[in-house]
Amino acid sequence: MQRLFGTDGIRGVAGEFPLDEATLQVIGASLTRRFKARLGRSPRFVTGRDTRESGSRIEKAIHSGVAAKGGECESAGVFTTPGIAFLTRQFGFDAGIVVSASHNPFQDNGIKVFLADGRKLEEADERLIEQDIAANLVAPAHSAPCNIESPRTADFGRAYLAHFSNKFSGLSLDGLRIVVDCANGAACGFAPELFSELGADVVAINDRPTGQNINHNCGSLHLEGLQDAVISHQAAFGAAYDGDADRALFVDEKGEVVDGDATLWILGRDLHERDRLTNNTVVATVMSNIGLELAFRSLGIALTRTAVGDKYVLDELIRSGASIGGEQSGHIIVPEEGLVGDGIMTTLLILDVLGRSGSSLSELRRGFERYPQILVNVRVREKRSFESVSEIADAARQVESELDGTGRLLLRYSGTENLARVMIEGPDQQVINEQAHRLASVIEASLG
Repeated sequence: MQRLFGTDGIRGVAGEFPLDEATLQVIGASLTRRFKARLGRSPRFVTGRDTRESGSRIEKAIHSGVAAKGGECESAGVFTTPGIAFLTRQFGFDAGIVVSASHNPFQDNGIKVFLADGRKLEEADERLIEQDIAANLVAPAHSAPCNIESPRTADFGRAYLAHFSNKFSGLSLDGLRIVVDCANGAACGFAPELFSELGADVVAINDRPTGQNINHNCGSLHLEGLQDAVISHQAAFGAAYDGDADRALFVDEKGEVVDGDATLWILGRDLHERDRLTNNTVVATVMSNIGLELAFRSLGIALTRTAVGDKYVLDELIRSGASIGGEQSGHIIVPEEGLVGDGIMTTLLILDVLGRSGSSLSELRRGFERYPQILVNVRVREKRSFESVSEIADAARQVESELDGTGRLLLRYSGTENLARVMIEGPDQQVINEQAHRLASVIEASLG
């Protein structure tokens, strides 16, 4: 049976398996059947999509599969991923279905499913849906008539914006000029309007989606345009989202990038200073810079690392009860605000710290020194445990001894290619370059 669900749902080229119409109908029907068996009644789903031209076609196919098995679907239209998670909870839906490929180019698309508590679909359910797809057991006999437009679409949008306004009712952005890069994606209909209502002087860029320009040379993966706009407009800072707005990266008033690690530093330190950082712990992934760990350590704050993926960050947040976690990519989760990363919420949290501190964004990042990093890929013929190959294990221990707590070595395999990845961080770029290539040579000799 082919594994279709990754750490962030199903993703692929729109129109091709598993995002072809027949398979999408099976997915909708399978979801409905699973929820109906669990709930003892017909389930109610809310769906939403980003701005890709394929979004409405995929949404219609899912609705058709749901309807064929007696379920109900309402579409919120173009909506952010965290917004759909919010609507699921706020309006009493049994699950939310997002049609988006996040930061991928427009040719791709995907499906994410959120439960009412904000968690993603359980892996056991994902495997059952994959079984249904493989067996083609629950595909509707015919395409059920489907009109995805909901009469409540406008209500959904107002409720999503109102929940921000209510949460930050005391936040005034009067006189603050900010640049917002909407990535020609789902943030277009929400972020500029919200920040303007809060009093900011908003300069919106990449806010004219065509269906094909989502994430194209813009948004959180391409910050050069935002950096230029912040400087040219003399803005206090800039925020950039990805296509479905579940992540945010920032640019300070000097045009310098503030990534997810720096965001965790600013928000985590603020929670610590206000005695609101549970167990003095912040959750990050193995890819977060060693400088972040050392900066938090200087304040007596522990950094817990997980595998790459917001799914794993959330699991650790729930397990440990920690107050904040996230990734370098700008996907930040604050459980008190919700279990789904929300780029707009992250922006408001940063703005709140700016307002209370009276500091600039560049001043807030002080205390976090990003260490130099090198990543070397080595092609291998097999993916044996590094510890099981004595030459590699010995070489790795030698590097860790040389780093002596002032740096970090991460050895891992690519999940999709026969590649070993050697990542080293440390205070001296030249030294870690030599260490990484030395270790890469040992891996190539042993496994290449």
